[in-house]
Amino acid sequence: MADLDRGAEPSSWTFKLSAGSFHKLSALLTLALLIFAFSFGNAAFFSINNGLTVLLQTSVIGLLGIGMTMVIITGGIDLSVGSVLALSGTITGLSIKAGVPVGPAMAIGVMAGAACGFVNGFVITKMRITPFVATLGMMLIARGVALQLTGAAPISRLGESFGLLGNGSLFRIVEKTGGIFPKVVFPGIPYPVILLAVVALAAAYLLRRRQIGRHIYATGSNEEAARLSGVLVDRTKIFAYVLSGALAGLAGNVLMSRLVTVQPNEGVMYELDAIAAAVIGGASLMGGVGNISGTMIGAAIIGVLRNGLNMAGVSAFIQQIVIGVIVILAVYVDQIRNRR
Repeated sequence: MADLDRGAEPSSWTFKLSAGSFHKLSALLTLALLIFAFSFGNAAFFSINNGLTVLLQTSVIGLLGIGMTMVIITGGIDLSVGSVLALSGTITGLSIKAGVPVGPAMAIGVMAGAACGFVNGFVITKMRITPFVATLGMMLIARGVALQLTGAAPISRLGESFGLLGNGSLFRIVEKTGGIFPKVVFPGIPYPVILLAVVALAAAYLLRRRQIGRHIYATGSNEEAARLSGVLVDRTKIFAYVLSGALAGLAGNVLMSRLVTVQPNEGVMYELDAIAAAVIGGASLMGGVGNISGTMIGAAIIGVLRNGLNMAGVSAFIQQIVIGVIVILAVYVDQIRNRR
């Protein structure tokens, strides 16, 4: 336990971390190549407005991916984040309709997501049900609750302040032209992008500098050895799932705020995007390996890929095929890394 508290890492982790760094560099090179290829094919791709659009699209995937990375490092998986996203957004919308101010209502939505994560962690650790089955059940439950609460109908007329988080920006510069609409000199940095950056930095600090972060890595690397070293394995797993659920709730607020309407059907297949971002960024499905910076690169790859393919006129179905192939290749590379 003392070694873990001091941040000492077993020698077996050294190779995993170096291999993970190589995987992250490969992902970064892939991202650079994608940006070059799409900007070469379409000059509008490299514009400031399109770049901000990509960042906005990446923000939701990134928030989900950070929580997913925590869970994957412990050796688990969370298939419920897309449905929890929808349920949290629904809870936020209903709270606003009930007269709760926007800020507290969003906090209630995040807490609802954290509660779903706690249930996942409890079922996995105390009932000894595999993460795949437990979170699959939560995926169905959360989606069903969201649809039942709303009657599968959207919740609208939530006020302008509800759309501020998803559509507002910092350092926005406009110039009055005398017409109806002012000229936008600089669109500003979107709030979701700033939020993602803050959450990513906080999560990276937690993983690398705090005791709970070392325990997360220890649990995923060798659960039995971690338990014998004094790590509270069950509590560590529950913490990871609670964090994943809370970030899914936060992502739900961001997405619904962008739409300025609560849609209980949103978030379908988002869990696969979150898993893809983590795996592409170097997280190992075997547990014990992963980092936030790699996940951010993976989320950016998915965002750039989808944006570039959209601008090229490629159908959404083909995009799913492409991303699916990339995920399989990323997992295959991870398997080769583990064998070595």
